[in-house]
Amino acid sequence: MKWLVVPRTPEPEVMDEPEEVGAYASAAAEAYLDGVDNSLVEQVLGFGPLEGWLLDVGTGPGGIPLKIARRSPKLRVVGVDRSLRMVEEAKRATRAEGLDGRAFFVLADAGRLGFRDAFFDVVISNSLLHHLPEPVPVFNEMARVAKPGGLVLLRDLRRPSRLALAFHIRWHGRHYSGTMRKLYRDSVRAAYTAEELRGLLQGSALAGAQTFHHRRTHLGFYRARPRARHSREGGNPLP
Repeated sequence: MKWLVVPRTPEPEVMDEPEEVGAYASAAAEAYLDGVDNSLVEQVLGFGPLEGWLLDVGTGPGGIPLKIARRSPKLRVVGVDRSLRMVEEAKRATRAEGLDGRAFFVLADAGRLGFRDAFFDVVISNSLLHHLPEPVPVFNEMARVAKPGGLVLLRDLRRPSRLALAFHIRWHGRHYSGTMRKLYRDSVRAAYTAEELRGLLQGSALAGAQTFHHRRTHLGFYRARPRARHSREGGNPLP
């Protein structure tokens, strides 16, 4: 029934305001988001020992790739974001954790990644999708830079039905306050539904990807095929 579907309300593509970056660092939000991030880290690590290179598209402050790097000593990670403040925050975290030389963060547009074709063993994205008015070019870029047998995985918020929307935001946003609470509400309204995501995938280079739900709050997709061996390739992923 179409009347149950809440129209999507687009959100700005770039989070670069100081109060937005700072909201993610608030104690309550950080504790809750840490748990959310951990569940994605476990999902990615569940695909097997990771080696070679990992790319995180829309990395924000870099928490997820840094966590994966700490638990995958043979892996190097690259995070890209369009927000200079987020990239700077990720670089500070890298230095604080002593991961210089294994974790790199750069300013980049997810729809026009400047990396070589088929370079990355793993390509992931978390909470970027709801910022995208046109996700297909980003899906295509994720597929392009991933090795043919590599893991490509994206997870994001899901937009609930009209009947569930108010309760969904109130209950799942209860950990937030102030700016972060508003950001969460706006992000849920900007998120895609499972049906919309499947339609987007069908028109992209990731048409064969498997979709999934995570609890009541998230959805996503992954593409993974058996790999004969991990990448031993070194050097720079830039062309």
